[in-house]
Amino acid sequence: MRLAGSLSLVLLLVFTSEAAGLDIPLEVEQPPTIIRHTPSPVIILPYDNALVISCEARGNPPPQYRWTKDGQEFDFPREETITTGSRNGNFSFHKKHSVQFVGKWRCFASNKLGTAMTEEIEITLLVSPKFPKETFDPVIVKEGEPITLQCNPPKGVPPRLLYWMTVDLRHIEQNERISMGTNGDLFFSYALSNDSRPDYCCVAAFSSIRTIVQKTAMSVKVEKFKPGNYSVEALPVRAPSLLLPSGVQSQKVLMKGEDLELECFPGGLPTPAITWIKMGENLSDRHKMTNFNKHLSISNVDVNDQGKYMCMAENSAGKAVHYFDVIVQEPPSWITEPPRSQLAVVGSDVAIRCSVSGIPPPAITWSRNGKMFKDDPQSNRRVLDDMVMLHKAESKDSGVYQCEASNSHGTILANINVLVMNMAPLMVTKDSLRYAVIVGGDAVIDCSVFSSPPSDIVWIKEDRKISGERFLISENGQSLKINSTEKGDSGEYVCEARNTEGTSTLTAVLEVKDVTKIVGRPQDVQIISGTSAQLMCQVEYDESLRDTFEVVWRKDEEILLSSEEDPRYNVTGGWLQIMNVNLRDEGRYTCIAKTNLDQDSASALLTVLDIPDAPTMLKISDVKSERNIVLSWEPGSDHNVSITEFVVEYEEDRWEPGSWKELQKVAGNQTAADLFLPAGLNYHFRVYSVNAIGPGPPSEPTERYTTPPAAPDKNPENIRIEGSLPHQMDISWEPLSPIEYNGNGLEYIVTYRKLGVEDDWKVVMVKEPRLTVKNTPTFIPYEIKVQSRNSFGSGPKPKSVTGYSGEDVPTAAPRDVAVEVINSTAVRVSWTPVPAATVRGHLGGYNVYCMRMTNLLDPDKTVNVSNTMSFPGNRSHVIVPGLKPFSAYKLAVSVFNKKGKGPKSDPVTFNTPEGVPESVPILTISNYQEDSALLVWGPPTVMNGFLSGYILHYHLLNETSLEVIESQETNVTGADITQWKLSGLKDSSRYLFHLSACTQTGCGPPLAQEILTPPTTVPALLNISSHVSDTFAKISWTTREEQEDFQLYVAYMNNRDGNWHFSEAVNTSQKFHIIDGLKPGTVYTVRLMDKKLLANASIFEDVIQTRVKDYQKGAITTQSWLIGTLCAVALLTLVAIMACFVLKNKGGKYAGTPPSRHQDMVPMEKVKEKEDLYPDVESQGIHDELLDYGDYDEKPLKRVSLHFGDGEDSISRDSLVDYTDGEEEFNEDGSFIGEYSGPKYKGSINEPNGLSTVTA
Repeated sequence: MRLAGSLSLVLLLVFTSEAAGLDIPLEVEQPPTIIRHTPSPVIILPYDNALVISCEARGNPPPQYRWTKDGQEFDFPREETITTGSRNGNFSFHKKHSVQFVGKWRCFASNKLGTAMTEEIEITLLVSPKFPKETFDPVIVKEGEPITLQCNPPKGVPPRLLYWMTVDLRHIEQNERISMGTNGDLFFSYALSNDSRPDYCCVAAFSSIRTIVQKTAMSVKVEKFKPGNYSVEALPVRAPSLLLPSGVQSQKVLMKGEDLELECFPGGLPTPAITWIKMGENLSDRHKMTNFNKHLSISNVDVNDQGKYMCMAENSAGKAVHYFDVIVQEPPSWITEPPRSQLAVVGSDVAIRCSVSGIPPPAITWSRNGKMFKDDPQSNRRVLDDMVMLHKAESKDSGVYQCEASNSHGTILANINVLVMNMAPLMVTKDSLRYAVIVGGDAVIDCSVFSSPPSDIVWIKEDRKISGERFLISENGQSLKINSTEKGDSGEYVCEARNTEGTSTLTAVLEVKDVTKIVGRPQDVQIISGTSAQLMCQVEYDESLRDTFEVVWRKDEEILLSSEEDPRYNVTGGWLQIMNVNLRDEGRYTCIAKTNLDQDSASALLTVLDIPDAPTMLKISDVKSERNIVLSWEPGSDHNVSITEFVVEYEEDRWEPGSWKELQKVAGNQTAADLFLPAGLNYHFRVYSVNAIGPGPPSEPTERYTTPPAAPDKNPENIRIEGSLPHQMDISWEPLSPIEYNGNGLEYIVTYRKLGVEDDWKVVMVKEPRLTVKNTPTFIPYEIKVQSRNSFGSGPKPKSVTGYSGEDVPTAAPRDVAVEVINSTAVRVSWTPVPAATVRGHLGGYNVYCMRMTNLLDPDKTVNVSNTMSFPGNRSHVIVPGLKPFSAYKLAVSVFNKKGKGPKSDPVTFNTPEGVPESVPILTISNYQEDSALLVWGPPTVMNGFLSGYILHYHLLNETSLEVIESQETNVTGADITQWKLSGLKDSSRYLFHLSACTQTGCGPPLAQEILTPPTTVPALLNISSHVSDTFAKISWTTREEQEDFQLYVAYMNNRDGNWHFSEAVNTSQKFHIIDGLKPGTVYTVRLMDKKLLANASIFEDVIQTRVKDYQKGAITTQSWLIGTLCAVALLTLVAIMACFVLKNKGGKYAGTPPSRHQDMVPMEKVKEKEDLYPDVESQGIHDELLDYGDYDEKPLKRVSLHFGDGEDSISRDSLVDYTDGEEEFNEDGSFIGEYSGPKYKGSINEPNGLSTVTA
């Protein structure tokens, strides 16, 4: 039975069936095939708003649909509440039309090749179940007689449940005497007086439609057997009778597969017992007896279960029997399967067999395209009971043949499509399909072909018919399977189908891909909670599958991890990062690397290490005494890190309520603590665990535990005796903590007396942890005791400690102070210690006072620099370091204690000897020649004695390893020599120079300088100048005659972007090079180099700035007043230059003379020189622009430098100008005029007032 479905509203479940055995592609014309329809029966429920009946078929051409109702064509009314499908045979109607649509329906789907039809679909209308309104007379019986109360429940949608209840909804109790049958009737084997009641109600519940209905109450009156009280045994015995079923014999017919249910309800007193027997056989193993053996059931019956069954009711008064004839029948069914649709060649014979079974045997009727099909001996069509024969079939015999088998229990229908045709092969599988398979996997290439007659199929690869053990062709040839594929199997495969009507081919491409493999498996990790965990999965896969490749992670094989689900997860490629790990993250993580063809997986275990859980079951397990208890507990989870210790804490409500403090620690392998408690407190206890990660949360606290008050258990500790004043002694100690009071009224008993004197103890009671004793002698030893006590008694016997009364400053100075010079910076000082009595306190040590009076190089100049050094402890000599060499000193000594310093000793004077000089401040190398160079240096600023000369070491270095190849030493005798010319150097070689200044004592630390001597092939350029316009610059030079055939390179850099540009090789005889394509108003750096490498030596470097053309023209044409101003400035400048020239000539030259020590005036030409050496870049550029050079006027160079080595400016970097303060000059040979001083500037030498030249 089929419901219209309150749960599915208007959509019905549909039954799907397709023609078996013949799969004809829709591209081929074919009769309709029913593929879906609503099964029968359909029940319209009262609360259904609408109903949909489905019917759908496929065919070519697409089928048209029609319906019959009760065997008659049905035209659907044109109403909005009745609709029919436009693409299928479905129709729907509103519930208000339900009566109109009740009946037996059949759907027909037709096209030009035939008609298919469905089984009958029966639509019924269900009325809400209810009991009829009835009036019942009371049922009056005598005690001991049987009773039957009939229910007669209404029909409804199963399941239906039946009950007997009272009007107040209490169930009627059922037992062996009173029981209910499956039809709802209530049976009493015999009546008793207490069965009397007026409200026996039968209730029916229909759960699928959520409906409960109740029958009108019935009254039962049982008349007593006799007056008074008596038992059931007093009632007369009654022989058994059967209340249900009636008579001696009945018949039970059911269908195979249903459940057999037989019932016997006896009457009699006492209640008869029921016995079941199958005549001549044993009961089936599937039988069950329920309801006090009154109900026999056998599930899923078959023909073996039919036969005669006997029910026997028996008691002490007799017995009664009833016989059931059980007959098992079957509805029609297919013996094997429904008839298969057929494709036949024109002229062949077609046989359709409809093999069915059933009890009683089904009657078979045949139809063609929905119309009755009868036997016609005169034609080629014969109907022979369950078979149809078509002799020499023709195309016109194509159609849908229906076989319908029926008996009293049902009907089955089969639509058999018969297609009679001849057709060349039609490729159903698409051409040029691409198949992909992993190496080692199996590949199946399809070649579905439709043809009539069937085709012969051949598979070809590379013009050869396919063969081999790994290549399997299906029986019909329409698929090729390649086992254990190899890379060589890739390529094109051709499927060729051929029959009598023609030939067709199909090409398929097979691609054999590399296997996806995890080569770097994730490793098991242990992670501390709160940190981040990382798991890596390194994968190799076929690059052509990149678009489908992905790596996913799963936790415990269930949860798919992604950052969208939880932002703590970061999944990138094969990396999984879990941030802020917690205990829920612990588990097995699986990396799954997959493509659309295969996948590989690997797992790793993530163990989370965390603090331990709180202990549980904390309790006081033993009380040894009032202040000695045992606390025990159960440890919590250690979260994968062993517990190292347990910490017992306490809280007391007297001194610091609510504050928990540590009481005791217990090893991690113990679960109990033996506690000794301070007295007079009310405690809570709790415990927490500690592991390597940290402390865990505490346990729940115990109940309060109180200790009685008592005397103190300890005395104060850390007693200190000090004297802040000479005649006073301060005694202090560390007080007891409140929990150590053990009771109220805590105070301290202090006793003291002089040490070593048999004197009486002086006793003082105090509450604070300190006591000041006044009027004591200075620095006298005392012995002191401090004891604690409270209202309940005193603490233990105190220990005695020794201390001194107050100190005073020492009164005596050390005597016999002597000084012994050790070296130029250290002396040994000795003295006679002061008497102990004069110290008047604890001796702290000695102070040495040292004053440097003069530098012996300049004895007339007073220095007077003092320094004090303290030496702790009692001693008679010390070493005084850190003195200045070649100096005059004065020294004194004093003693000190905590109170202060004593008087100084008489002063002692001494001189320190000469020392070695400090390093020379500067060393430069200039005037490079092919085999020589000039070294220039300055004398050391601190000489530490009389300078005697210099020692020069120079080493030839390996260019690659920088190891020393050859070393030489030169002694430069004479304090005034500050330059030295070295000869015999090798060209293009790296040298390291060390120069040290010396006195008679020795030589000081060396100053190092490294150079790279020039190659002989580097051209020496003269008179280098630049001509700068707005967009180009011309670099000019002159050379000596012997160097006019060398090559050089011009490099320039925009100072804004730092990118270098190189010219092609330029011959030095060309005398100039033009750099074009420059940007107006931009600063550039220009280099002339002997090689096309930035790291190589540069011959020349300059900074230029291109002009701003428009600005110059506009300034001259629009601001004529500026010309007059510029002329005035030029005149003043000329006067200043002339004055400087005169002053310079008056100064003369100082060839080979030592530098003067002082100069009172700074020459004007030096001021001008310093301005020219370090011009402001911006002001210099503006100055150049305002002077009207014209677009091609020659500008002098701003910088001329000679570079050797690794491309660094060896002159500008270590220029002597950097170490002058503007008061010194150089003569022509490079010697100094003036003193050396610290570096003032960094930069290169500029000469803006003329062409600059460099001579090699």
